[in-house]
Amino acid sequence: MKTLKILLIGIAIIFSGMVYGQKIKLVSGNLNFLKGQEILKVDYDYDEMSVGKFDNEEDYLAKKVKDYNDDEQGKGDKWRENWLNDRADRFQPKFEELINKYLESSKVIISAASKDAKYTMILKTTFTEPGYNIGISRRPALINVDVIFIETGNPDKELAKIKITKSPGSGGWGADYDTGYRIQEAYAKCGKELGKYLSKKAF
Repeated sequence: MKTLKILLIGIAIIFSGMVYGQKIKLVSGNLNFLKGQEILKVDYDYDEMSVGKFDNEEDYLAKKVKDYNDDEQGKGDKWRENWLNDRADRFQPKFEELINKYLESSKVIISAASKDAKYTMILKTTFTEPGYNIGISRRPALINVDVIFIETGNPDKELAKIKITKSPGSGGWGADYDTGYRIQEAYAKCGKELGKYLSKKAF
């Protein structure tokens, strides 16, 4: 019983760290221009993103592809394809699902498909920690993003910027062995917290 209690306390500490480790901060401009808006366009930017201990994503991808292909021919190439496809297939839809859920009360819609929005929000991922889960040990995924607001028709004019750091992603009860799933959940958390922040501060 004592061992179980210690284990549960340890799990609680880990999850509390995941919850309170995330930070969201307005670093430039203000959000006054969003008042009265009903729809925002969202674009995604992964250029110049670092991954784990690699400053450059391409270096990370090259190593993973080589390691997987050394293990099984073609496995690394398939892994790279999945890594890139997960953005449009998993990360972006999950982000939009959660941010819209938490903006619902403000009657605002965030959509990558919008053609009429006056303002665009660029979600620029600057860092991704893929995390891992090997059963006896695990680390959640983490992402850092810059949220840059611009006029849709004047993309060179930056109106405001929000920084979100250490947005965590993991599965309940440790069921997150898939890297794409962990990162997907980091974008879900990012969408949730950004939606709450904008609902309170902007709309």
